[in-house]
Amino acid sequence: MIRNPNRGRLAWFGNLGLSLSGWLVLAFLLLPILVVLPLSFSDSRYMSLPLGNFTLHWYEEFFGSAQWLGALFNSFAIAVASTVLAVVLGGLAALGLRHPAMPGKRLIEVLLIAPMIVPAVIVGVGMYFVFANAGLTRSYLGLILAHTTLAVPFVIVNVGSALGGLNQRLLWAAASMGATPWMTLRKVTLPLVSPGLISGGLFAFATSLDEVVVTLFLAGPDQRTLPREMFTTAREALSPVLLSAATIMVLFATLLLLVSRSLSKR
Repeated sequence: MIRNPNRGRLAWFGNLGLSLSGWLVLAFLLLPILVVLPLSFSDSRYMSLPLGNFTLHWYEEFFGSAQWLGALFNSFAIAVASTVLAVVLGGLAALGLRHPAMPGKRLIEVLLIAPMIVPAVIVGVGMYFVFANAGLTRSYLGLILAHTTLAVPFVIVNVGSALGGLNQRLLWAAASMGATPWMTLRKVTLPLVSPGLISGGLFAFATSLDEVVVTLFLAGPDQRTLPREMFTTAREALSPVLLSAATIMVLFATLLLLVSRSLSKR
């Protein structure tokens, strides 16, 4: 008689250890974020525990400040523009990388995904020298292009994953019925990989919205994004308004995560 290795006292202790390890890792990752949320509603001018009385004063100061709202608007504007560019460029790159006869496909794929792997400081220094020679530093166009470069790998990965599950016979069937390559792309391929495009776009938007290192290298005094404003506040004047801005960013990132999960389930 063969015993089931998934049953018994040893297996029970093993499953318990895995569960506890998972919860400990989850707590280690989430507790620093969750602590920020109640602190943003404390009336204390110092970011410390225990909490003071409940107040919305810091949120009123955030939404009543032209400087904070301007930084928020800049972040959203740059994120939207870079997301559109990243979805177009990343989608086309993923389609090109899927072609079996493409020369140097592996090398091109590594180079396209490199901004996701290389440390942000190195990327920021390299972009600064390249963009400075092109006259793109201290401009919104330079920030949009830089954020697009950082966001494209996420689109390539998501669209490439969607293309990996695409049934090639559907494309052959469309071609056999007289569809041109452009019509096949528009009528068959894009609808089937649209979840990958949307998921990649959400990750690209979140990447751009959260980017601060490259922005510090390229942005001028007028290009103030929300992460850069938060970094400056934390360095120069540690105000509790920073907690309100962080809470807004966390809630928005959570919303994007829920949307992405909903799309992946579909």
